[in-house]
Amino acid sequence: MLTGADVDDAVRALSTVMRRTPLVASRVLSERIGCDVWLKCENLQRTGSFKPRGAYLRISRLSAEERARGVVAASAGNHAQGVAWSAAELGIRARVYMPTGAALPKIAATKAYGAEVILEGSTVDEALESARRYADETGAILIHPFDHRDIVAGQSTVGAEILQQMPDVDAIVVPTGGGGLLAGIASAVKARRPETTVIGVQAAQAAAWPQSLAAGHPLALAAMNTMADGIAVARPGDVPFEHITQLVDSIVTVSEESLSTALLLMLERAKLVVEPAGAAGVAALAAGTLDLSGKVCVVVSGGNIDPLLLSHVTTHGLTAAGRFLTVTATVSDRPGGLIALLELLRDRGASVVDVVHSRVADDLYLDEVQVTVSVETRGPEHQREVRRALADAGFLRE
Repeated sequence: MLTGADVDDAVRALSTVMRRTPLVASRVLSERIGCDVWLKCENLQRTGSFKPRGAYLRISRLSAEERARGVVAASAGNHAQGVAWSAAELGIRARVYMPTGAALPKIAATKAYGAEVILEGSTVDEALESARRYADETGAILIHPFDHRDIVAGQSTVGAEILQQMPDVDAIVVPTGGGGLLAGIASAVKARRPETTVIGVQAAQAAAWPQSLAAGHPLALAAMNTMADGIAVARPGDVPFEHITQLVDSIVTVSEESLSTALLLMLERAKLVVEPAGAAGVAALAAGTLDLSGKVCVVVSGGNIDPLLLSHVTTHGLTAAGRFLTVTATVSDRPGGLIALLELLRDRGASVVDVVHSRVADDLYLDEVQVTVSVETRGPEHQREVRRALADAGFLRE
């Protein structure tokens, strides 16, 4: 278990190389849950996430003989960049294994920091097995993304900063994958302010922690399917598990819809570019998953998102928030049939984004066509109003 002295040592070691990321007040979240909510913006850290804290501390503590052997890591992107940047800063050779589906900007950034990148496996866990094999074969030092005491100590500096910036914080909400960040923050916070509640947040479709905590030891998930690749870890780490079972108050899960809505909220209201994993804590608050009071800090853990994914997630978030509606209508295949549909949408204040016109649907009569139309709406109630109007006019077929 990390001690307060371990946290202090990590803070001193990283004080000249890591950015002290800002706390930003969130009016929209404060109003929504009735608390004083602040965002700890680790998306503004070097390489775009909290990961360099642990990676740099771990690598900086290697012996001269270990440094000469080089380092190896596995990651979907954030730890990869953290290791690549840290190794370059310390003049050490680095190889990073990344899943074949890793985002292209994260691959490019990792290479730009000077690391050799190998694409292998479909998940982070599979890439990690390849990294382990390489370490065994060559003697390179494996820099695990979360399951090492130095990694947890490096991440603990996030918690130490929060206490410096917000000494009377009542609750801290943390995105959670393997558990390194959550364990580190809990170690720093509980040593100095034990009354502060520390909560982890996982994507519901990649939630290994609830079943592992119930079993009393880490268990691996059979499958995962989430947009939050940064916290999609099948098995919690042993080192984080020891800390989290003793120090963390609870771990909750959030849906994919909540994640995309939270990402959209950060773009629109906080003017922050955040990846889905980084928005997990925001998702828990915005969805009403947590019952909190007083002063709340939400860790925004990363902002490395592929622009193409950002486009998809934004559309997903607009739909989940009731701002984007797609319906399939049946209209007359006579002049004016489509116009009647579009005029109804206009009159109901729905702005048309896209129209697809088809005559080959299975259940159409000879004088009908099927139109799939996407419109911008003002929220769930407006969507219901538009649907009712379309049904009343005979455009929607039961």
